Amino acid sequence: MQQNIIAKLIAQSLQLGIEAVVNTLTLIDEGCTIPFISRYRKERTGGLDEVQIAAISDHYERLKDIEKRKETVLKTIGEQDKLTPELERRINNCWDATELEDIYLPFKPRRRTRAQVAREQGLEPLAKILLLQRERDPETVARRFIVGDVSDIATAIKGAQDIIAEQISEDEHSRQQVRGAYRRTAIITSKVVKSKADSDDAAKFRDYFDWHESLKRCSSHRLLAMRRGESEGFLRISIDPIDDDECIERLQRHYVYGNTPCGRLVAEAVADGYKRLLKPAIETEFSNLSKEKADNEAIRVFADNLRQLLLEAPLGQRRVMGIDPGFRTGCKVVCLDAQGSLLYHEAIFPHPPVNKRMQATMHLQQLIEQYHIEAIAIGNGTASRETRAFVEDCISQNAHSPQVFVVSEDGASVYSASKVARDEFPDEDVTVRGAVSIGRRLMDPLAELVKIDPKSIGVGQYQHDVDQTKLKQQLDQTVILCVNAVGVNVNTASQHLLQYVSGLGPALAKNIVDYRRENGIFASRTQLKKVPRLGPTAFQQCAGFLRIPNAKNPLDNSAVHPESYAIVECMAKDCGCSVKDLIDHKELRDNIDIHRYVTSEVGLPTLTDIMKELEKPGRDPRQSLEQFEFDSRVQTIDDLQEGMILPGIVTNITNFGAFVDIGVHQDGLVHISQMANRRIAHPSDVVKLHQHIEVKVIEIDTRRNRISLSMKGL
Repeated sequence: MQQNIIAKLIAQSLQLGIEAVVNTLTLIDEGCTIPFISRYRKERTGGLDEVQIAAISDHYERLKDIEKRKETVLKTIGEQDKLTPELERRINNCWDATELEDIYLPFKPRRRTRAQVAREQGLEPLAKILLLQRERDPETVARRFIVGDVSDIATAIKGAQDIIAEQISEDEHSRQQVRGAYRRTAIITSKVVKSKADSDDAAKFRDYFDWHESLKRCSSHRLLAMRRGESEGFLRISIDPIDDDECIERLQRHYVYGNTPCGRLVAEAVADGYKRLLKPAIETEFSNLSKEKADNEAIRVFADNLRQLLLEAPLGQRRVMGIDPGFRTGCKVVCLDAQGSLLYHEAIFPHPPVNKRMQATMHLQQLIEQYHIEAIAIGNGTASRETRAFVEDCISQNAHSPQVFVVSEDGASVYSASKVARDEFPDEDVTVRGAVSIGRRLMDPLAELVKIDPKSIGVGQYQHDVDQTKLKQQLDQTVILCVNAVGVNVNTASQHLLQYVSGLGPALAKNIVDYRRENGIFASRTQLKKVPRLGPTAFQQCAGFLRIPNAKNPLDNSAVHPESYAIVECMAKDCGCSVKDLIDHKELRDNIDIHRYVTSEVGLPTLTDIMKELEKPGRDPRQSLEQFEFDSRVQTIDDLQEGMILPGIVTNITNFGAFVDIGVHQDGLVHISQMANRRIAHPSDVVKLHQHIEVKVIEIDTRRNRISLSMKGL
């Protein structure tokens, strides 16, 4: 029964068909992964994509959490003997976390409050009398309650008011009314901590020293910037409705029946309850809600950037030279074979202060020839442009010179010092590992970047300020979706890459690598079943995403799932040819009527996917790699002039704009207002990460090392 209710709630919230949601939840409960469901169970989901299935999964987890919370609430209220049938019905029918907490609040175990003390003093009956507002002389009534710790009339009335104040602060109607005021009019205000205003560390928050704006219009990046300033002790943040007096008056109109002695006492209690209890609670609630909303937006931006980065165009299996450039410490050079294995490494010193340019030239030319280098990857850090100029000068006389690419080295230093890198290269130092990472990133960005904590890749927005658990979940999910969208060569993939394949994880990934080391490369997907602990369920989930080049069965190097091999074999038999012939000859595929192969289990979505895969088995969805060059006129920020039009590479995308590398060791910012001649919702509507674009320099602030760029009219 609860499962049906949950499915209906998710379907309504996401505006999806109820049957598709029910089937998706069933598959999730059976242990199926999002990539597997979206790719191989389209008939059951109605063709839902991975984003929709992920949204269903997220909603499902949230509603299951509410379901668990309801069990706790019912148990706690029941233990107090206060669970009426009506209250139980309300709780069971509630699927809103805020509403559930409002219902629970009066029954929630709490620390000893002023109201609790007053109740212990026997003043709750007096509070009820005051709330009824029928007595003309409340002081006379209060005299009856002078006993024990209640020493006088004033103490009795004050205790009764404390009880009223707490009741009003916990009342659902009161809370909803104040929430409404916050929702409509809340203002977020930021003030500098005066004692720290002149410190150098506070300067980065100067924009928020005296700032206020509507909370509902406060952007994610501004809110997170203010919260960072608050957490570092430089700012004080508050969230208030536009008019406290109006909130109090609205509450008083609900609880006060007239200008009587009792009415005036209740009015005082309402004002006290609002200021002391209700307003701080709702402010905290909206502070948390706004932070959660900002977190979600920042995480969304980060995940989108990460997805673009992971799906960057690969060079493919080529013999690559990786160079980690530097001046004083020299350039670390590594030579890699087509599988990314390290063949050789050394340091060269073509730049000042060492200036062994001639020797470096001879070494580089010799290595290129000796190891048959087909491409050169240069890190984009310090000395990158100088190293590229040196390399291009070295190879300029060679008719068959390797292609030269500049590669982002964000996170390479993190990888080089990580356990993953130490396990891969236990006998090499961090400089060699970093250069290897740069070379491998050119060959296959996805396979290399999965080894690095996404937070270290440099494409986020306030990633250290957001909910770290939620961030990790979202980024892990992004990596998983990207890895499975591309597919993985099971015979060359690292353990770290394999663990992101649908149905595997770290333990099975290690078992696959160990099996491969002991038994040689996999000859077929069926052989995966021999891997220890890789049972039928794991095989079903992972097999379609693992590729085996040059396998006897060509379908083993495709996205066709083994459960569908019989369909393809039937097609080939009906055409009087082999499966390989079917893949190699378009005219054979054109004669196939896929409607003939529809069954109760296999529908047109699966058959259509099979035909697309037969057209290009194991196709890589990533684009082709493009070379890029900076403008030779500019080397540093001092070379820039306003009005210059320069080539650039998008290095990061945020809500407020895109950062662009124009080759001067300091990224410039294209503000969202400078991205197009039309109004746009988000910078990602115009640019993608690492896209090659043209920009115009519109402002240079050398003091703060800031460059403002524009894309308008280009």
